[in-house]
Amino acid sequence: MKKAKAVLWFFPIVILFLSLPLYADDIGRGVKMTYLGHAAFKFISTKGVVIYVAPFLSKNPKTPPDMKTVEKADLVLLTHGHGDHLGDTLSIAEKTKATVVAMAELGSYLKKKGVENVIGMNKGGSLMFRDIKITMVNAFHSSSVVEDGQIIYAGEPAGFIIGFENGFTVYHAGDTAVFGDMKILRDIYKPELSLLPIGSHYTMDPREATYAAKLLESKYVVPIHYGTFGALTGTVEDYLELMKAVPGTKVLPLKPGESIP
Repeated sequence: MKKAKAVLWFFPIVILFLSLPLYADDIGRGVKMTYLGHAAFKFISTKGVVIYVAPFLSKNPKTPPDMKTVEKADLVLLTHGHGDHLGDTLSIAEKTKATVVAMAELGSYLKKKGVENVIGMNKGGSLMFRDIKITMVNAFHSSSVVEDGQIIYAGEPAGFIIGFENGFTVYHAGDTAVFGDMKILRDIYKPELSLLPIGSHYTMDPREATYAAKLLESKYVVPIHYGTFGALTGTVEDYLELMKAVPGTKVLPLKPGESIP
């Protein structure tokens, strides 16, 4: 009897384990995504284009040590100018000659700092980069750069819709409060994966991020921007509990350094 019970417990665990690679492959359909902690992400497209979003790495306490330096980058997307998102952009751009996409005012700042390849744009605008469509969308936050004790205006904050070559679409919300027009992002762009801040204090908390998930109706959501600093009190555990009310969206609670697939 005990042996039979052991088999009954073992069998579903094996089935789940064997199904994970197939499930993971289905999420990006060949696009590799790595969470680097806080709001930082690395994407490798199906054609090998390397994209970093909000590359706060070297001083990020959540970024794994072996991921704090960047050897190759083709594109860097900046949601706003705060140091925990601007991060290592200057050194990455100097080393890799990556193209940096940012709000127009932040782009002008970066050009003055010596970044060679900068594309300044604004909300509602789109551009094509090696068959990948980048659209800048709204976010509710602030944006500035602090230099020598002075606050430099860096334009408005933003989020990004990334449309990969294979049709897979990601929404990186940046730092934001929840806002009703997220349903417009759903209607127009239909992001399959949304990256939503849950940390509170500076951004949405788990409850607000749950409402955002309801508006967006993405197939998957990854919680970001939590636990890095003491002020960010929102937790993945709270988010998972609240998201039970949104059964059509699966939460992927990635740890820093984890990738899909």
